[in-house]
Amino acid sequence: MEYLKRNSFILKLAIFATGFAGIVAEYTLSTLATYFIGNSIFQWTMIVSLMLFCMGLGSRLSKLITKNLIQNFLILETSLSLIVAFSSVLVYTLASISEYYGIVIYSLSMLIGLLIGLEIPLVVRINREYEDLKSNISSILEKDYYGSLIGGIFFAFIGLPMLGLAYTPFVLGIINFLVALIVFYRFKDKINKRSTIRLQAILLVVFAILITGISYTEPIIQWGEQKKYKDKVVYSEQTEYQKIVLTEWKDEHWLYLNGNLQFCSIDEKMYHEPLVHPIMQLHPKPQRILVLGGGDGCAVREILKYPSVEKIDMVDLDPKMTDLGRNHPVLIDINKGSMRSDKLEIYNKDAYIHLEQNTSDFYDIIIADLPDPRSIELGRLYSHEFYSLCKRKLRPKGLLITQAGSPYFATKAYNCIDKTMQSAGFKTVKLHNQVLSMGEWGWVIGTKSNDINAPQLKERLQNIAFKDLETKWINTEAMQLMTSFGKEFYKPIDSLEINKIHNPVLYQYYLDGNWDLY
Repeated sequence: MEYLKRNSFILKLAIFATGFAGIVAEYTLSTLATYFIGNSIFQWTMIVSLMLFCMGLGSRLSKLITKNLIQNFLILETSLSLIVAFSSVLVYTLASISEYYGIVIYSLSMLIGLLIGLEIPLVVRINREYEDLKSNISSILEKDYYGSLIGGIFFAFIGLPMLGLAYTPFVLGIINFLVALIVFYRFKDKINKRSTIRLQAILLVVFAILITGISYTEPIIQWGEQKKYKDKVVYSEQTEYQKIVLTEWKDEHWLYLNGNLQFCSIDEKMYHEPLVHPIMQLHPKPQRILVLGGGDGCAVREILKYPSVEKIDMVDLDPKMTDLGRNHPVLIDINKGSMRSDKLEIYNKDAYIHLEQNTSDFYDIIIADLPDPRSIELGRLYSHEFYSLCKRKLRPKGLLITQAGSPYFATKAYNCIDKTMQSAGFKTVKLHNQVLSMGEWGWVIGTKSNDINAPQLKERLQNIAFKDLETKWINTEAMQLMTSFGKEFYKPIDSLEINKIHNPVLYQYYLDGNWDLY
C-alpha cells in the first residue's frame, strides 16, 4: 500500500512541476512577444488563450496513445524540457535574422500547450492503478493548478527580475528534465529492457544539451540582442518592467526601452529643451516640480538650471532605470549628475497611483515624460482621469506639459491627447520639433489658470526670450517654429474621441498611425 502511495505521489509531483513550468513558459513567451512585437495586453491574452486551447487539443489527442504510457510520458516530458529551455534563445536568434519571430513565439506557445495537454490525461491514466477515479482526477488537476500558482509567483518575483529571459527558461527545462528522471527511475520496472536502454540514452543526451545550452545561452542572446541594434550594445538588462538597452557609436549613445528609442546623445537636447524650458519660462517663479517618467535624468538636468526651483519630485516606475540614471557613467555624463541633486526625490511607483495616493504635495509645474501610449495600460497615463488628477495637484497658476508622440506619424493620437487634456479643464497649446533621431515629435502644454486663454498662451510662448539661460538649441526663433503647424490637413480633431479609462481609444489611434513613413 505504501508503495502505491509513493508512486501516486511521484506522478502528482510530476504534474505539479509541469503546471509550474508550463505557466512560466507562457509568461516568458508573452514577455518576449511584448518586447519584440508590442501591445502587451493583446500578446498576453492571445498567447495564454492559445496555450489553453492547445492544452484542450492535446487532451483530445492523448486518447490516441493506447500503450506504453510511461514511455510516452517520458518522451513528452523530455521534449517539453528542450522546447521550454531553448525558447528564448530561439526567439532572440530568429529575431536577429528574420522577420517571422512572431510566428515562432506563437508556435512555441501552441506546442507547449499541446504537450502539456497530452501529458495530463496520460498521468491520470497511469495513476488510476494507484487511486480510485474520484480521487485520481481531482488530485491530478489540483496539483496542476497549484503548480501554476507557484509558477506565477516564481516568474513575478524571481524569474523575470532576477534570472531574466535568458536563464528562466533553462530553470524550467531542468525542472521538466528532473521530473522525467525521477519518473523514469521510479517506474523503470514497468518498462521493458530495450525501452529502458533507449530512454536512458535520451535522458543522457537531453542532459548534455541542457548543460551546453546553459553555458552558451548568454553569448547567443547577446549576439541576438546586438543584431537588433545597429550600434554596439554596451548595457542590456531585462527588469521586471522593461528591457533597457544602451548602445554606443564613437562617443555617442542611444537609450532604448523595450526596443523603442528614448533618446540619442547627439540630439537629445532638441527633445528635452522643448520639454522643459517653454513651460518653465511660462511660470513666474517655478519652485516645486513634478517629473513623471524621465528616469534618464535629462529633464531634471534642464530643470536644475532655474535657481527658483526648491524641490523636484520624480515618479518613475522602474527602479533599475532611475538607478541607471544615478550611477551609470554614460548617463551621468549626459545628465550632468542631475539624478544625484539634493533637490531631487525619487519615487519608484506607477504615476497614476502616485497622483491618487499623494494628497499632501502640490506643484507649480508637472512634466510628463512618459512612454508612448502604445498599449491600454500606457494609455491610462494619457487619459481624462489622469489629467484630472494632474490638474488637482497643480497650484492655481500651475502648468502641465506632456510628450505626445509625433504629430505626423501618429496624428490622431497626438490630437487625441490635446483634446483629452482640454476635457480635463486645461487650456492647451501644441508644440512640435524635428528631433533628428526620432523624427517630427510633439508635446502639449496646458495651463490651469483662468487668467489666460489658449491664443494668449501661444503668444506668450512665441515671445519667450530665454534670457540668462544656458541652452544648446532652443531660442525665440525656435519657439516661433515649434508653435506653428500650418494648415490642418489630417483628420479633424472634432471626430476624435476623448481617451478615458473606460473608453481607451488612444492606444488604437497610436497603433493606426503612419509609422510606415517613420
